[in-house]
Amino acid sequence: MAATAGAVWGRTEQQDFRSRVRGTLLGAAVGDALGAPVDGLPLEEIRREHGPEGLLDLAPAPGGRGAVTQLTLFSVDGLIRAQVRRDTGAWHPPTDLHRAYLRWAATQHDWGPDERRAEDGWLAREEWLYVRRSPARACLLGFGDGTLGTLEAPKNPGEQGPEAAVRSAPFGLLVGWEPQLVFQLAIECAVQTHGHPTAYLAAGAHAVIVHALARGEILDAAVQRALALLAVRPGQQPVADALQRALGAVRQGMPTPERIEELSGEGTADGALAVAVYCALVGEDVRHALSLAVNHGGPSSAAAALTGALLGALHGETSLPPAWVAELEGRPTMLVLADDFALEMTQGPTLHGPATSSPAWLERYPRA
Repeated sequence: MAATAGAVWGRTEQQDFRSRVRGTLLGAAVGDALGAPVDGLPLEEIRREHGPEGLLDLAPAPGGRGAVTQLTLFSVDGLIRAQVRRDTGAWHPPTDLHRAYLRWAATQHDWGPDERRAEDGWLAREEWLYVRRSPARACLLGFGDGTLGTLEAPKNPGEQGPEAAVRSAPFGLLVGWEPQLVFQLAIECAVQTHGHPTAYLAAGAHAVIVHALARGEILDAAVQRALALLAVRPGQQPVADALQRALGAVRQGMPTPERIEELSGEGTADGALAVAVYCALVGEDVRHALSLAVNHGGPSSAAAALTGALLGALHGETSLPPAWVAELEGRPTMLVLADDFALEMTQGPTLHGPATSSPAWLERYPRA
């Protein structure tokens, strides 16, 4: 189990945590890449194109085989920057995450990185990120004017899509935080683009489930923890009901695409989360679980990304199919980012504390 707040990080705990961080990021990316070629296609069309069992391997997609969306990476970047800025006393993580997401937004309209903006840090200077991968309209609108959405004044209050939940897995890797604080941060960052309770509470629930898994809990217990935190939130019923349906479906026999499609519902965030929990519970291994998560008529890419993040947090990076991981676009960037996150969370005070600081680290993750 990963160390928690106030605990000493021994070598074994550090290695375990690093594996779970890598597993979460790579798992989400693998799911995203696997589901992209069939995202939103009817089940009949998926079977017609890929055979009666559906899509079982990476396939060409817009952007190429193994191509991924990038917003989750900026969640990690923003969390590291928030920890670094904590030293200044000007600590408000939702604002730091919002600034990170604005750096992502620049990748969607700029030709390439602006080397003059040293305050952007290293991730925003990665050339491969400067390409559009059909970003959700809610994300483009939410980060289009630079205004911070809040729970009191959320962006896109009618938006129920799963994109905010997908980018919320890294919040669950704050293993030293209490679950309710992880939940709160995830929803405060979700409302920056997805202002409907179904979307932002699904984001909070996903982050809390990842958090419990990263701390060594089993999936059933992690879902129960999320349900307990949801119970007191206005508008929580669709998300809570979806999670309960996912748990109930496990007892209904062998998984089928039709059952998964029923859980997916209208393709909103609650349905994608239900599919992810169900597939993670019933999958024989990660490959099987992700294959289940993409073969339905809903948001295959989002559902599989959520599934991959859960299983990566639960089992670590070595559980992921090596051949799929090897084909991921930007894999070296993801590994560096994951390892930087693990280093920051376990050894942050030695990198930028009051007694010592690393100029190289502060160049990578500027306080500005």
